[in-house]
Amino acid sequence: MSMKERFTIKRISIAMIGIFLVCIGVAFNNNTNLGNDPVGIIYDGIRASFGIPRINLGMVSNYINIGLLILLFIVGRHYASFGSFMYLIPYGFFVLLGSHLYLLLFPGEALMIRIVGGIVGISLYYIGISLFISADIGVDPFSGFMLTLRDYTKWSLRRTKITFDVVMICIGMLLGGRFGVITLITVCTTGPVIQYLGEKFKKIFRI
Repeated sequence: MSMKERFTIKRISIAMIGIFLVCIGVAFNNNTNLGNDPVGIIYDGIRASFGIPRINLGMVSNYINIGLLILLFIVGRHYASFGSFMYLIPYGFFVLLGSHLYLLLFPGEALMIRIVGGIVGISLYYIGISLFISADIGVDPFSGFMLTLRDYTKWSLRRTKITFDVVMICIGMLLGGRFGVITLITVCTTGPVIQYLGEKFKKIFRI
């Protein structure tokens, strides 16, 4: 696929919507105190390590993604693309927006409220990733590292993804990131769900 065919207004728009939904989902999950997805737990762990308020998770994620993108240019330049920059630029702001939106929509600490917030967060996270993948304009920095690991180890994508997620969860927990039911759900179901939704979105949007 040529650059002109890949970076169309349609694909870029779908990708941006996907990024927005991923960020809102990450923020919602983090604010439930019911755990984070494997990427979110890294953000939350570093945030906790430096004593940064939960509301500033977006700022933390921005710094991490910038550092990862720089490293990706060194160890896996093949996966660093315009799509990676697109993913990076609005990420922190969208997560910050999601944190404020969660507090507005789900006030209080009642368990049922947090469970509903988590269901919404996980759903948005899945839909967002699926949209971004179906747009096929590149990969986010974490996925770029995961694919680079696959290339170096010659492992299957499934084995690499599982190993990568487990390592991220362990590092996130050691740093103080929130582990919980959302972590377990996303680890076990993200792959099959986004594969199914990604295929559906490609047919719906004809991309």
